[in-house]
Amino acid sequence: MISVQSFTFNPFAENTYILYDETRECCIIDPGCYENHEKKILEDFIRSSQLKPVRLVNTHCHIDHVLGNRFITDTWKLQLEIHLLEIPLLRAVSEYGPQYGIYCDPIPELFGYLSEADIVKFGNSVLEVVHTPGHSPGSISFISRADKFVLAGDVLFQLSIGRTDLPGGDYQTLINSILTKLYPLPDDYTVYSGHGPETNIGFEKKNNPFVTG
Repeated sequence: MISVQSFTFNPFAENTYILYDETRECCIIDPGCYENHEKKILEDFIRSSQLKPVRLVNTHCHIDHVLGNRFITDTWKLQLEIHLLEIPLLRAVSEYGPQYGIYCDPIPELFGYLSEADIVKFGNSVLEVVHTPGHSPGSISFISRADKFVLAGDVLFQLSIGRTDLPGGDYQTLINSILTKLYPLPDDYTVYSGHGPETNIGFEKKNNPFVTG
């Protein structure tokens, strides 16, 4: 069974996730830890819980979701895994970050690539990768069918959806991703989003003002 631990980091109030199971292997998703005390919070949880990080993945590569990437790769010697289409967004972070008063660590040097239908394995657990573009070209979500949840990045929020006015965003593409990739999931699937509280598929299909099922 996968346990999901979330942390809210950086000025954008981004949700960072650590997923782990009974083997103590864990997958770190969207590390947004920026300040040193945020990095310490993340590291202290991993070490006190006796976890072994084995995967580092980004749902997408906007600045708020990638600020801790280099810290994770340096600390646990992991390779960052992203969708190929997110490379330009990741490389642009160091250029536009200073506009927000944020100076980013150098991006990791090695990448692994994830795409539709790939599987992310850690311990006894698996996550299915689905390509959910619209908020960004290479945005991906992760589905656990065994534990009935989807980690959706900035695609779907509680009563909201991801913005589409950033480079590479497209409103109709985002709506299509939600309707064809997320809403077909059973209603009781929990949705862990990149910002804000968790929700579930059934609630959003009935109540989301931007896209109903």
